[in-house]
Order: sequence, then structure tokens, then C-alpha cells
Amino acid sequence: MAAGRGGRLRLRGRTTATALAIGLAAAAGAATGAGGGAADAATTGTQWFDNTTSATLTVTPSGFVDGYGRQVVLRGFNISGEAKLAENSGLPFASVADARTSAAAMRQQTGANAIRFLLTWAYIEPQPNQINYTYLANVTAQMQPFLDDGINVLVDFHQDLFSRYLFNSGSWYTGDGAPQWLINAGSYPQESCGICFNWGQNITQNAAVQDATYDFWHNRVLTTSAGQIAEQDAYLGQAQAALTYLRGHLSSDEFTRVLGADPYNEPFAGKYDSGQTSQTWERDQLWPFFQKFRTAMDGAGWSGKPAFVEPNLFWNANLSFEQQPGGLANVGAIGTRYVFNTHFYDEAALSGVFMPGKAGDGQYTSNFDTIRQRGSSLGTSALVSEFGSPESGYTSDKTPTVLKAMYQGLDSGVSGANWWTQAAQSGGVLSSTEWQWDIYSGRHNELMNGNSSKVETSGDAWNGEDFSVVDTDSTGAVQLRQDVRVLDRLYPLAVAGHTLAFTYEDRARDGSTTLTWNPVPSSLPNTTALVGSGQYGVLVWRSTGSAAPTELHLPAAFTPAGTTVVSDLGAVTGLPAYAANGQTTSTPIAYAALPGATGANRLLLSDSSAAGTLHFALITNGSSSATAAQRAAAQSELAAWAAAAGFPSGS
Repeated sequence: MAAGRGGRLRLRGRTTATALAIGLAAAAGAATGAGGGAADAATTGTQWFDNTTSATLTVTPSGFVDGYGRQVVLRGFNISGEAKLAENSGLPFASVADARTSAAAMRQQTGANAIRFLLTWAYIEPQPNQINYTYLANVTAQMQPFLDDGINVLVDFHQDLFSRYLFNSGSWYTGDGAPQWLINAGSYPQESCGICFNWGQNITQNAAVQDATYDFWHNRVLTTSAGQIAEQDAYLGQAQAALTYLRGHLSSDEFTRVLGADPYNEPFAGKYDSGQTSQTWERDQLWPFFQKFRTAMDGAGWSGKPAFVEPNLFWNANLSFEQQPGGLANVGAIGTRYVFNTHFYDEAALSGVFMPGKAGDGQYTSNFDTIRQRGSSLGTSALVSEFGSPESGYTSDKTPTVLKAMYQGLDSGVSGANWWTQAAQSGGVLSSTEWQWDIYSGRHNELMNGNSSKVETSGDAWNGEDFSVVDTDSTGAVQLRQDVRVLDRLYPLAVAGHTLAFTYEDRARDGSTTLTWNPVPSSLPNTTALVGSGQYGVLVWRSTGSAAPTELHLPAAFTPAGTTVVSDLGAVTGLPAYAANGQTTSTPIAYAALPGATGANRLLLSDSSAAGTLHFALITNGSSSATAAQRAAAQSELAAWAAAAGFPSGS
């Protein structure tokens, strides 16, 4: 998770030729008609386009694209902070059964199609030059249920505060990452954060953390029981060993759904050399490391997968005294063998000081737009692999509004108040994984820094944090801890063309108050009447002639019988089941089951028009009794709005 910011107040209540001698492992009805009594139950089985072609993603400067040429949005969660703890030996789950339960619940309750899966160096290489293949086998086994349920996996080599072994048994804080043998060989000073109010302050105030981090980036040579070992070389070696093992022990179909690898969580210099700046550090030390990691990925058989590289963790901070220049701005275009991968937490909100109230409409649109623009300028896609807000504690009252505003910023670069008049400036939909999904939330048994008198049970069992959006009830069933309206979202899974704009008014609640930040304007009275007080989303795209349909995840609140779609492709209330063997004009608007989920559905919009055609679709659960005349009136309004909105031409 994100680390402190600038070493002052860790304002995020959660954050933030190798010398290794190893043996690498081998390897919709008619255009204006009703749906005709479609049942709410999902259809069974998969569709013709649910195959390795749709599962094969490539990176482009405008986003992730599948084998059918559709733009894909990745949405999901980090699995999981449990991997930072010792109680399950660095694994996110106590068993494969728990992993399977978690995968099914995530798919069904949120429609997620991606996770960031944490791995830790200390467990991969517990002794110098010795890879723990039992750990890697357990990692593989716990990853497979997600892959088999249709969830894409980003492999994350995680660290926070460099290593848990820097901290003494009585410390207020702990870390994760590097193995004990490396810390022992480093002879680091007694750790102390001084006057620290949050664990992230250790990043820039704890000399042990600073020195150890600095040594890593300078590839310090250590004397170990296995001889002289250079730290960064050892790290790259264990990463290549882990990636080689995964490549060799996942099936071809499973490996297709592996997105790539995150080389290093939340990188920071530790301390800068004389005359060095955050930007020159990124250019001269961080980027060369990423290039070496890219070589290790290629050597492990991952040449077709991108490296999801993170900038200086202080880059996109939203407090001026914490922010540092960077964002890989001085390394040139990195291209599509890399993905620009960053985190965002509202430090002002988390501080409890710098943002005394709640988040509001458009609060984070500029922050996420900065991420969009940075990815574009680097010539690649962007992904936000961590964001979130605490579920308990003195700033958790802000969480409902913070999460709504963050998802709003991920969906669009325009605030709700301005969306209908400025939709052409919306930008692409950002892919993201929220921190975090921990089914053991509130019932851990973690001996903090191995101290049996300091047993952590509450929250995340990690430095006082509580960010998990789930826990389990008394029967062991996984349940959401945050409003289902903000977590189970309408979003475009795959767009058969180029996405021009998207918005979703989730009507999430802050306590008993329903938050509506994007009301349909009074200039569209028929559309307003159709939506009423319901939830709604609007997608605008320009087709590229893909044979496969556009897909959107339908939240559980959007039952097929109770959903209305108004589009240039048609208008229907009560979605018919998709029953085509290919592109269809008879039912351009339909629904089908979401693979890997029981009772979860997706909307399918089939487009048979020429490439470059402008399309729009309004999806709402506002009325289950809308008439054909009401739909036709709204369709006419929306068509005029889309034509006048100023969307760019071309495919």
C-alpha cells in the first residue's frame, strides 16, 4: 500500500546477470419492443466470444484491447493484505478452498474481472540462493481459482517499509518485503521512527528503512552465508524464478489471463544522493531497474506480458508538501511493453486535518486525469492498482463519499455536474484494483514482528489499518462491508470500438443519505422521467467493426426484467436473453450470464454498423414499466444530445 508522503505525516491511514545461483523451475427485442418476459435468472454456459481470443489482452496507448479489438476495462481488488502477514506464511489465503470461495464471491458480488495478487521476496527466497518452491506451488494453487473464474491476475512483488525484519519485536510498526538473511547481512541501525503518527512516516523518518531502501537501489554487495550477493541482482533472480515457476505450472488458458507483473510496490529512493532529485532518481535508478526486470520477465517466458511499472510513490500526492515531481516524466516514451501503474489515496481526507468534511462531486477528476495523461504521454496504458479508504477509525466517516468520488474519477475526467455538457472531454475509463479484499478482516491472529504478546486481530492486522471491503459472517460467507451500490458497479467490460465517454450514477449512500452527483439535466425531460430515482449509466463509443459485442457488467440491482436500455441500437425494457452464435441484428440488446459467477449478468450490445459509427446507450433500473412511447421519446432526446456533444470523428 502507499507509504507516507514526504516523511511528515503518513497521511494515508493505509498506504503505502544475477549473482543468484539457483536452479530455475522448469519450467434486445425489436428496436422499440419489450423484452418479452425475460427471466431474472442468468442463462447458463458461456457465449461464442468467451474464449482465449477475448482473454488475450494487448496494451495500446488508448487502453487494453482484447483479441476481438475491443477496449477492455479492468476492475477489481488487491488480493490481499493478508499476504503481508506471517500467520499464513505470506499467502493471501489459509487454503485453496478459501481462495475459491473468495473468487466466487468477488465475481458474483462485484462483477470484478481483475485482481492484483501479492507475492513477497522473503517467502520466495528465505535463504540466500534458495528458492522456496513450496511457497510458489501454494501461490499458484491460490491464484488458479481466480483465473478459472475468468478473473485476470496481475502478479505484484510487494514491499512496504522494505522488510518486517528491520523492526524489533516491541516496535509499534512492521513491514514486509526483503528476507531476514539480507537484513542480517546489512547490519542496519536500530529502527526508530521518532514522533510518528502513522506507519508511512517510517519511509522518510526511520534510518533503518531509509538505509536499507537506499542500499537496494545502489545494488549493495552483501556478505552472506552463500558468499557475496548483490541485493538488486538477488531480487531480480528470485523474481525470475517465481515468474518461471508460474509460467510452467499454470495451464495455457490460465496463463492467458495473467496480465503481467508489478516489479516493485511503491518505489522510493530511501534517501537521495547529493544533488539528486526525485526525477533524476527515477531516470537514473528506478527506470534502469525496470528495464532489468523486463529482461528477467523475458527470460522467464513472459515476453508477451507487460511490466506494470510504478513511479516514485510521492508523485501523485494530493498535498503539496508531500508531492514530488516524477511520474517517469524524464525517461522518454516507455511503450507498450510497460504499463504506467500508480496508486492514489486522498491524504487530505485520511489526515483528518486537511479535509475536515466529506468528498464531493468531481473531487478527484483532476487527479485521475493526470494519470490518464501521464500514461498517454508515455505511449502506453495506465492503471490505478491501489486506491481506497478506511472502513473504521476516525476518518472512516468520509469513506462512502471518498469511494464514490474515486470511482467517479476513474469512470470519467468530468464531474457529474458538468458531464452532460462536457461529455466529449470525459476521456477513457481507467482500469483499477481497489485496496483491498481480505476475507479474514477483523479475525486475524498475527504475532506482530513475531511477538506473542502483541497478537493483532482487528482490521487488517497491519499497522492499525482497516481497508478491506469484505469480511465473513458467522457462517463463513463473504459479505461486503461497504455500500453495495459503490462496489457492485455498472462498467464497460469490453467495448467494441473506441470509448468516448462513460458515466455511472450509482446513487451510493452516505449513511441514510442517497448521493446523486450526476442528475439527468432538465433539458432531457423524457430521459429524466425514464431514469427517475433509479441508477443509470451512459456509454458513448465509436465502433471499429468488431464482431464481438460490447459488454457491460450489470450490478445485481439491474435485473434483466427491470432494466431499460435506450440506445441508437434499439430501446427495450426487460432484457431478452442473448442466444446468438455470432453478430446479430435481431436482438442487438440482450443479456447473458457473467462467466464464473452465479446469478451475475452482463449487458450485450451487438453492433452491425460500419466502423466509425457513433453509438450511445443509456442503461437504467429506474422503471420496469416504461412504455414504447416513453423509450422512443428518450431515444430521440439522447440521439440529438450525442450528435451535438462534440465527440471526435473517426474510428
